[in-house]
Amino acid sequence: MSSMENNRRVLALTAIAPIAWGSGYYVVDTFLPPDRPLFGALVRALPFGLLLLALRPALPRGVWWWRVALLGTINVSAFFGLLFVVSYRLPGGMAATLTATSPLAIMGLAWLLAGDRPRVVSLAAAVVGIAGVALLVLRSPAVVDPVGVAAAIGAVLLSSTGFVLVKRWPPPVDLLTYTGWQLVAGGLALLPLAIVVEGAPPVLGARELLGFAWLGLVGTVLSYVVWFRGLQRLPAAAVGLVGLLNPVAGTITGVALAGEELAGWQVVGMALVLAGVAGGQPALADRLAQALRRPGRDAGRPPTVSAATAVVSGTASTSPIEPASERTTSVAISSVPTRS
Repeated sequence: MSSMENNRRVLALTAIAPIAWGSGYYVVDTFLPPDRPLFGALVRALPFGLLLLALRPALPRGVWWWRVALLGTINVSAFFGLLFVVSYRLPGGMAATLTATSPLAIMGLAWLLAGDRPRVVSLAAAVVGIAGVALLVLRSPAVVDPVGVAAAIGAVLLSSTGFVLVKRWPPPVDLLTYTGWQLVAGGLALLPLAIVVEGAPPVLGARELLGFAWLGLVGTVLSYVVWFRGLQRLPAAAVGLVGLLNPVAGTITGVALAGEELAGWQVVGMALVLAGVAGGQPALADRLAQALRRPGRDAGRPPTVSAATAVVSGTASTSPIEPASERTTSVAISSVPTRS
């Protein structure tokens, strides 16, 4: 398997994470106990983190104790806590639009912390995708709550920082153990907060257990594993843009399972999001740049033989001086159009 094919495979697997997170909105609204977001975050993190460590047991060593504590706090407990504030203080459309700025935050922080400089085309694609998210989920103007806006911005910055640190700090263990460490650390940080704020846990029936099973196994364990894998193997811009699939998946899930209506402008917004996700991928950007440069580079030039043309046509000479007859032959051969 070539490097490009492998990257496509990794990117496709990474896309599972935002799609699963997008479906989580429907699962939370339909299956989970109402008004218990901290309890829900705790159940998503701690028991499933312990499950991963039971399957792949290992303890952090050295600097990884504080790194795991920091990553678990950023990626799990603090992030979920800020989302709790956002969900109660901002309309869903405004919250989704603000959190959709995360690709820009990931690109900027990856440049600052990991030296992964974003390309202009990726930044432009992120802007297109954010515009698409706004068109997809933003409804009517609402009173802006500064606390909610600050919480949304904080959630974006925290999660983006955590994701970039995951990229910068390659773990000494496999991804299952690495993910388990973070979920347990984040869950332990959430445990006292959930007890103080929400009190005793609610009674769970089969419906709630089914919802938590989906969120824990698919929306947390599988999603974090493939997301962290993508962060480690792909450019930050590629992974950040894939995150824009979250509101698209949420909208499609609502239409398919909850009977929500899909307006024409939402279809346009969805198309903009998909265009931004695809157009900003570095591999595609490279191909487009080469395609755009080639006509301008070749136009108006006499048919000469460059080193690259000579190599492709198989007429490159190892001698610095080439006989005139051979140079003429090379030009003729390289000028003949080929059929692909």
